Amino acid sequence: MIVPLLSLLSLPLLPLPSVLALQDASEGAPLAASRPAVAELSIHPPQLALRGAADVHGFVVQARLADGTTRDVTTLARATLRDPALAALDGATVAPLAAGATELQVEWEGAQAVAPIRVEAPEETRPVRFRLDVMPVLTKGGCNSGPCHGSALGQDGFRLSLFGFDPDGDHFRITRQLPTRRVNLALPEESLLLQKAAGKVAHTGGQRVSEGDPLHRTLLAWLEAGAPADPPGLPTPLAIDLYPPRTVLEGAGSTQALRVVARYSDGSDRDVTHLSAFFSSADSVAAADKVGRVTAGQRGEAFVMARFATFTIGVPIIVLPAGEAWTPTPRDSDQWPADWIDSLVAEKHERLRLLPSPRCDDATFLRRAWIDVVGLLPPAADVERFLADPAPDKRERLIDALLSRKEFSELWVMKFAELLQMRTDENNRVPYKSTLLYFHWLEERLARNVPFDQVVRELLTASGGTFKSPAANFFQVERDTLKLTENVAQVFLGMRIQCAQCHNHPFDRWTMDDYYGFAAFFAQVGRKNAEDPRETIVFDARGGEVNHPVGGRAMAPKFLGGATPDVAGRDRRAVLAEWLTARDNPWFAKNLVNLVWSHFFGVGIVEPVDDARVSNPPANPELLDELARRFVEWNYDFKRLVREICTSQAWQRATEVNGSNALDERNASHALVRRMRAEVLLDAIHAVTGTAEKFPGLPLGARAVQIADGNVATYFLTTFGRASRATVCSCEVKMEPSLSQALHLLNGDTTSQRIREGGRIRALLAAGRTPAEIVRELWLSCLARPPSEEELADLLAALPPAPPPAADGTPAAPSPELEAALEDLFWALLNSKEFVFNH
Repeated sequence: MIVPLLSLLSLPLLPLPSVLALQDASEGAPLAASRPAVAELSIHPPQLALRGAADVHGFVVQARLADGTTRDVTTLARATLRDPALAALDGATVAPLAAGATELQVEWEGAQAVAPIRVEAPEETRPVRFRLDVMPVLTKGGCNSGPCHGSALGQDGFRLSLFGFDPDGDHFRITRQLPTRRVNLALPEESLLLQKAAGKVAHTGGQRVSEGDPLHRTLLAWLEAGAPADPPGLPTPLAIDLYPPRTVLEGAGSTQALRVVARYSDGSDRDVTHLSAFFSSADSVAAADKVGRVTAGQRGEAFVMARFATFTIGVPIIVLPAGEAWTPTPRDSDQWPADWIDSLVAEKHERLRLLPSPRCDDATFLRRAWIDVVGLLPPAADVERFLADPAPDKRERLIDALLSRKEFSELWVMKFAELLQMRTDENNRVPYKSTLLYFHWLEERLARNVPFDQVVRELLTASGGTFKSPAANFFQVERDTLKLTENVAQVFLGMRIQCAQCHNHPFDRWTMDDYYGFAAFFAQVGRKNAEDPRETIVFDARGGEVNHPVGGRAMAPKFLGGATPDVAGRDRRAVLAEWLTARDNPWFAKNLVNLVWSHFFGVGIVEPVDDARVSNPPANPELLDELARRFVEWNYDFKRLVREICTSQAWQRATEVNGSNALDERNASHALVRRMRAEVLLDAIHAVTGTAEKFPGLPLGARAVQIADGNVATYFLTTFGRASRATVCSCEVKMEPSLSQALHLLNGDTTSQRIREGGRIRALLAAGRTPAEIVRELWLSCLARPPSEEELADLLAALPPAPPPAADGTPAAPSPELEAALEDLFWALLNSKEFVFNH
C-alpha cells in the first residue's frame, strides 16, 4: 500500500614500536576446523635491497588459500637465510652484515617462497639528514598536521609547513627563528624540540614519541650532529610501495600486517613502515592501526592507505564472513554472463562472494529507463503497450527509442550545465543572453552526438565574443586563474586539486609545484569589452605567468602527472586541450564514463565522482578501465556508452537484496533506491496532473530540466536540492530526502493544488470512467504498473459507492464525495515512496 515520504524520516597517539619489533599479525585470527589447502606462499616485499649499516628491512609472509582467502603467517612460517654470513635474520626483519647476494627462504605447511636479498656497503653509516629522516618523523608524529603546528598560524608560537611542503622554511624555524629556544646543541637531549615531543615538558599536543624509540633516536642523532641543514644533491623519494598488494581476510578479527617501502632517486630503497601514516576508507570493514596492522571487521571491502613524504598509496582489503560456503561460478559455464560489463561486474562479485539480485520486472525496468534516460515518466499507453509486448528484445528496443528523443539531450545538457556553472552573473558580465546561448550551444552538440572530446576541446580553446562564440563563456563564468584551474581539473579530470594551492596534498600525489604548473596554462587568458557592453571577448593575451608562492618563481606550464611541454608561440590552452583529450590521457575518459555510470546507478565507480585520488580508489578498477577504453575506441560516442550501460544486466537488477549483498552499494549487486532529482520530480508531477508552470525566460509549459540559468529557482526546486551552479562540485545536487521535502509534498501547493488545477479526476469521471478504471489509470501514470488485485480490492472497498444510474439507464453524475476521495487517492500516490523514488 501507499507509504508517505514522511515515513522515510524516521584518538591519542600510542608509543611507536621499534622498527625491529615483530608484528604478530596472525594473533586474533579465527581458527577454522578444516582450513583449505595453501595455494601459494609469498614474501612481501618480493625482494630486499640493503644499503648501509642501518638499512634494516622488515617483511611479511602471506599465504593464499585454495578458497581465495589469505592469511598472514609471518609468525607461523619458518624463515631462514641461504647465507647467514651476509645478513642477520631477527624475527621478521633482515639487517646487513656483509656485501653480497643471498636469499630469504620461508616454508609453511609444505608451501615455500623465496625472496632475493642484495647487500651493499654494509660498513657505511649514513648521517642523519633533515629531509630524509627528521621531516618524516615530524610527519609521522603529526607535528606538521593541520590541527598542530602545520596550521596557518601554527600552535603556541611555533609553525611548520603543512605536511612538510617547505623543508627549508621548517629547518629555519626550528633552528634559527628563536635561537637556542627549540634546539640546544650543547645539551641535545634537553632541546625543547625533543623534550616536548617526548612529553617531558608541558606540550599542548601531548606526547608524540617515546624515549628510545626509532623516532626519538632519529631526532636526538640529528641534534647531536648539530642540527645541520642538508647538503645539495641528496636523494629524493620517487614513489612508495605498499605490501601485500591484495588481501582477503576471513572472519572478524583476522589481521594482516603491511609493509611500506620507499624508492629513492639514487636507486636505493628503504623500509619506511614505521615512518608512514596508515588509514582506511572503511574502518568498520578493515581498520588500520598506527604500525600498519589491519584488523577485519564486518563483511565488505576497504582500501587501506599508507602516506609517506608526498606519496599516498593503498591496497584493497576484502573481508568475508568466517565459514561461509561459496561455490565459484566457472567462467566457461552458461551461468557466467556474456556481456562485457556484466562479466567484469561478476568478477568483482566473485571476489566479494556477493550473490546479485535478480533482474527487475518489466514495469520496474520501464519506469527506471524513462526516468534515467529522458527524465520523464512513461505515459499510461506506453506502459500498457510495453507490458503486453512478448518480444524478447523489447528492453533493448526501448532504450534505442529513448536515446533518439530530444529529452535525452535535454537531460544531459542540464547535468553538464551544473558542472559548467551556467548561470547569470552580472558582476562577471555573464548576462542571461550569454547563459542562454551557452546552454543552447551545448544542447546542439549533445543532440548531434558530437564526440565528447571535441566538445571539451572547443570549450578549452574558445576565443571570441561570448555572444558570437558561446563556448567562450567558459572563461567568463570563472575569471580567477586559480579557480579556473581547479574547475578544469575537477570537471574534466575528476580531481579536486584545491589542497595543493597552499600545501602538498595530504591524500593524493599532487604537490604545490603540480598545482601552479597546471595553473600556468591559463595565465594568458585575456578578456576585453566588445561593442555590445554586455558582451566580453576572450582571447590569448600571449603574456602572463603564475608565480609559486614559496620563492616567487614563475612556473612553466606542466601537465598534471606528466611532462612540461614546449608552449613557445602557441596558445597554452590549445596545448592543454590536446593533452587532456588525448586518447592516452589516463583520466579524461575515465572521468566521463564514471559520471555516466553514477547517473544510472546512483553511485560512481569512483565516489564522489569528482574526487578521484589515490586515497579514493575506484570500486571496480577493471570495469572503469574497460569502460574508458571502449569509450575512446568508440570515438567518445556518448549515446553508445549509455546504451551499453542500460542494456547490461547490472543496471537492470531489482532493488530487493539478499543476505550477501544487503550492505553493498558500490558493486551493482542490486539496484539502489534513488529519489528523483528536483527537476525530474517537478516535471513528473506536472505531467501526471496535467498542469504547467511558467519559469523565467521560458514559455508556459516548459520543463524544469530546460531551465538554462542556475539562478532561476522555485521553492520546490530549492527544497528538493536543485544545484545553484555556484560551484562545479557534484555535491551541489542534493538527492537525500528531508523533512522539509515531506512536509512540502504533504501540505504545500505542489500536489493538492495541482491535482485540483489539472482536473484529471473530474475529466475521467465526466468521461464515464469507473472507479476501477480510474485507479488503474492513476497507477499506470504514476507508478508505471497496474494495481495488484489486492490493492484494487482494498481501494474500491474504501471508496464511496458510485451513484446508481437513472431509471432510464442514463449514468448518474459523479458524486462530489467520490471525486474528493479519488483526488485524495491521487494525492496519496504523489506522496508515496514508489512515486517519488526511482527503483
